[in-house]
Amino acid sequence: MSETNTARQTDNIIEVTDLCKYFRVSRKATLKAVDHVNLTIRRGETLGLVGESGCGKTTCGRTMIRLYNPTSGTVKFNGQDISKLSGKELLQFKKNAQIIFQDPYASLDPRMTIGEIISEGMNVHFHYSEEEKRQRVNDLLHRVGLSQDYANRFAHELSGGQRQRIGIARALAVEPQFIVCDEPISALDVSIQAQVVNLLIKLQREDQLTYLFISHDLAMVKHISDRVGVMYLGNLVELSSNVALYDHPLHPYTKALISAIPTADPEEDMSARQIKLEGEVPSPINPPEGCRFRQRCRYACDRCAQETPALREVKPGHFVACHRCEELDEHPEENQ
Repeated sequence: MSETNTARQTDNIIEVTDLCKYFRVSRKATLKAVDHVNLTIRRGETLGLVGESGCGKTTCGRTMIRLYNPTSGTVKFNGQDISKLSGKELLQFKKNAQIIFQDPYASLDPRMTIGEIISEGMNVHFHYSEEEKRQRVNDLLHRVGLSQDYANRFAHELSGGQRQRIGIARALAVEPQFIVCDEPISALDVSIQAQVVNLLIKLQREDQLTYLFISHDLAMVKHISDRVGVMYLGNLVELSSNVALYDHPLHPYTKALISAIPTADPEEDMSARQIKLEGEVPSPINPPEGCRFRQRCRYACDRCAQETPALREVKPGHFVACHRCEELDEHPEENQ
């Protein structure tokens, strides 16, 4: 029994328990960006995180790597609570957990050469000679599909796709185990997005990396992810394997998101299958009592207004925060 538990703990590189991140916006108002989120990320997998703008995806990812300090709850990396790390232990954690930012135009220092940007982390974590550092930069440029000539250029000389490749090289420079990919393709042309995603997949296989892939693009998340989590207004409302979530979503919000994915069939009537949500997303400063999705859900009942649904395992490996998900799944005619 103990051996099994130990194996399970070893398999999880990230363990998030009741994670909250609040921001004080005035003397009387607090924005609950992430509110009691629970999830794990297994070593070597890609966990996709999706949801509407403002749902807390990016804040959750940044809190996992301590760009933000959590308000409450815990994030464990390889079994260590990162909120309690300091000194050399914190430095080691920051080496092992990196981020690829959303905007390749804003995330690269315009005053530094590409070589300086990529090698900045090396100066902190390694003791390379100048020649070793130059060779390491050239190797990283080659790995992300760029020539070594780019080392002497500046960010403004590069296209969006090239800049994002530099962002990936910078993250890889310190040999991390875990990378938060914070909407890494949203600012890129469609023709470049697939190239960047395929590059991330290739690098993951080569270096046994673990990803948290945050995106609005549900089709791309389906392509790259092993499991997918869905966030709504600071809460995680569904979490399951890639196949289960896309083929058989259980939460009404997830069903609406999946129904909006465009298909390549020009004869298909999107409006016939798309589930349209009515109403506005409530304010995270003053979220509704009970289920936060209830004001936009056509299946909401009295219990939804009174009791916050817990994220629970309703099928093996499939977690949902909805009071009525089993009932609706057993009677699919009610979903029509």
